[in-house]
Amino acid sequence: MGITSGRAGPGVTQVTIDFPPVNAPPVQGWFDLAAAILAAGDDPATHVVILRAEGKGFCAGVDIKEMQRTTGHEALIGANRGCAAAFSAVYDCAVPVIAAVQGFCLGGGVGLVGNSDIVVATDDAYFGLPEVDRGALGAATHLARLVPQHLMRTLYYTARNVTAEQLHHHGSVYEVVSREDLDETALKLANEIAAKDTRVIRRAKEAINGIDPQPVHRSYRYEQGFTFELNLTGASDEARDAFINGTKHA
Repeated sequence: MGITSGRAGPGVTQVTIDFPPVNAPPVQGWFDLAAAILAAGDDPATHVVILRAEGKGFCAGVDIKEMQRTTGHEALIGANRGCAAAFSAVYDCAVPVIAAVQGFCLGGGVGLVGNSDIVVATDDAYFGLPEVDRGALGAATHLARLVPQHLMRTLYYTARNVTAEQLHHHGSVYEVVSREDLDETALKLANEIAAKDTRVIRRAKEAINGIDPQPVHRSYRYEQGFTFELNLTGASDEARDAFINGTKHA
């Protein structure tokens, strides 16, 4: 349980998220994930990373219960910094990162997937940002890398989800497969990349990041500033309490 890393094949490192029941990592879990991804990329023997998860869904975002049972703002700040670190690690990893997504991919999960190089997903996978219903903001930066601008705004304001099939239509999900075929599909892609000269692939990753029109690190941290503002107003605590208590927030 937690974040684990292992060799999935020659040149392929697999990083797995495993925080039952819904893969909502605690603060330390996000930092552990960042460290595992960066360490994999720093290993000369790793040519590509597969980011995957155990359980029924890929990631449900941050652990809101941890946030609410912690006095002060320590857990909130930790979650925000941890997410920023993990999202950045995926983007900054020296080698390509393939995200293998099953079931739900929400909140922080979108941040991870949006910064990945390649996305494969199951036919029951869906993606969304429930942030506005939780009194928070963030990861519009990453959702905008998956869907066109106006669709991103609609999904963001309404907290609605988008399916893997819809993302495949937009070209952001490379392939949609059954759950049984997800790991094999990700590994097949990883093996194809891993067989190439890693010196070239590493420079290719650096070059593609260098021409990216979106400054993802700065953009996400800008979004997070408004989350802190909402916390000062009390709106965020009210929304998180309503979520935990199972009540509808006005």
